[in-house]
Amino acid sequence: MHTPTDDSDFSRTVDQLADDPNPYEPEIGSMPQNDLTRADLDNVNKTGTTTIGIATADGVVIATDMRASLGGRFVSNKNVQKVEQIHPTGALTLVGSVGGAQSFISSLRAEVNLYEARRGENMRIDALATLAGNFARGGPFFAIHPILGGVDEEGSHVYSIDPAGGVMEDDYTVTGSGMQLAYGHLEQAYEPDMSTEEAKTVAARSIKSAVERDTGSGNGVFLCEITDEGVDIHGHHDFDEVL
Repeated sequence: MHTPTDDSDFSRTVDQLADDPNPYEPEIGSMPQNDLTRADLDNVNKTGTTTIGIATADGVVIATDMRASLGGRFVSNKNVQKVEQIHPTGALTLVGSVGGAQSFISSLRAEVNLYEARRGENMRIDALATLAGNFARGGPFFAIHPILGGVDEEGSHVYSIDPAGGVMEDDYTVTGSGMQLAYGHLEQAYEPDMSTEEAKTVAARSIKSAVERDTGSGNGVFLCEITDEGVDIHGHHDFDEVL
């Protein structure tokens, strides 16, 4: 076998392959990075927020308020949709810094679409929750604390994803600046055998309770109903429409 001539195309290819122990492995992408500090978050859009997730036998109900604020001191938007569909039968709330939450939602939605394209089936909700926790733990998504709700063949699921990447499933959960006020009503009104319609009323009343006293929450309620048939999201500026 002849030794490749120096400077030939073949010799250069051999040199390139020598630097890569396995050139046939797929390239692994990296998470986007930034140089923001925690102090920088004082000057970005935040949603303030009260978000609620309730699992029922028929599906999942997610409720959020509609207010975004600038640095927690000025109302920058009165019509923010804080719950987005990210899965054929799953949705995620937008909590914390607006940019971080929007990027988080976009990243998860892309992964769900890739999973379906590669495997020909929908990602399970527990797998999606694990992925969300991994993203929150290792990515640049500052100051987020979303709720993930979804339905799959195992039933209805509600997860709280904390800023450090912790994933906790429960029958119901609340996140955001108005969580203590919302929990006060939710703890009294929740029943394990509630229907989806009853859960929507309880969730809306809990949001209203938070809106009354939490300055970071307000301007109405978005209600999201998730079943095995899909995700339905509607906003209401008047609580009387849903109570």
